[in-house]
Amino acid sequence: MENFYVNMNFMLKGPFLSKDFIGSCTEFNKAKTVLMGMPFDGTTTNRPGTRFAPQSIRLESIGIETYSPIFDKDLEDCLFYDAGDLDLPFGNARRVLDIIKENTAEIYKEGKKILGIGGEHLVTLAEIEALQGFYNDIAVIQFDAHTDLREEYLGENLTHSGVMKQIAKLIGFENIAQIGIRSGEKEEFELMKTYSTLKFQHNELDKFKNKNIFITIDLDVLDPGIMSGVGTPEAGGLSYNELLGWLKYLSSFNIIGIDVVELAPDIDTTKNSTATACKLIRECLMML
Repeated sequence: MENFYVNMNFMLKGPFLSKDFIGSCTEFNKAKTVLMGMPFDGTTTNRPGTRFAPQSIRLESIGIETYSPIFDKDLEDCLFYDAGDLDLPFGNARRVLDIIKENTAEIYKEGKKILGIGGEHLVTLAEIEALQGFYNDIAVIQFDAHTDLREEYLGENLTHSGVMKQIAKLIGFENIAQIGIRSGEKEEFELMKTYSTLKFQHNELDKFKNKNIFITIDLDVLDPGIMSGVGTPEAGGLSYNELLGWLKYLSSFNIIGIDVVELAPDIDTTKNSTATACKLIRECLMML
C-alpha cells in the first residue's frame, strides 16, 4: 500500500497574486473605507451578468496604477479594506437587500465608509436604508443613463429600474440629483421636471454642500463607445473625463459613501469596460 504523508516543513514561497482590489490594506481595523462586493442581478431587465462584476473588477485591477494623477494620491494612502463579495441568495430581492443593509450598517458602526461594487443598481437602496441609521440630511447624487424612477416593473416594486423612486420615498426628491439621464418613461421625465432633479452644470449641486452625500454611479452613464459592458447601454453618454469632472467637483463635499454598479463584464470581451471601471473605482476611493 502506497504511503501518503504531509511534509510539515514544506511552504510555498510565492509571491501569489492577490484576489483583493489593488492597493488594499490587510487589516480591517486600520481601514477608513471598506470595499464590499454586492453580486446581485436578480431584477435585471435586459442583459444579465452584473453579478460577475466584483470578481472581474478585482482581477482586472492588477493592471492599473495605484497612483491617481487626478487627486495626486496613492491607493496605499487611502487605507481601504477589501471585504470581498457578499454571498447573496437568488430569487428574493428583499432578503438580498436586508443582507446588504445589515453588512453596510456594520461598516458604519465601526466608523468607516463604504465603497460598494454591484451588481445591479437595486443594491443602492439597501445602502441608503442602512445609512439612515447613522446620518441625517442624506442626499443622493445619481450618475446614470436611466431615470430609475418606475413605481413598478412587471408588477414588482423592487427592481433596478425603480431604485431611485424607492430612495426618494426615504429621503425625498428634494435630496436627489440626477446626472447623465437620457432614457426613461414619459412619466419618469415628468417627475424629474416636477422636482428639478436633473442637473447639467456643476454648480447646480451646490445646494447639497451642507448635506451628507452618497454618490451612486451606474456605469451606463458613460457612452457605450467606452463602456459597452453594461446591461442596458444608451447612446449619447458622458465621456470618462466628463464624469471625472463631476467627481472632482464633488470631492470637496461631505461624501459618506459611493457605489459603482451595473458592469456586466462578460458582455465586453475586450475587458475595456472592466478596466475603465477599475480606474473609476480608484478615483472614487480617493474621495472617501
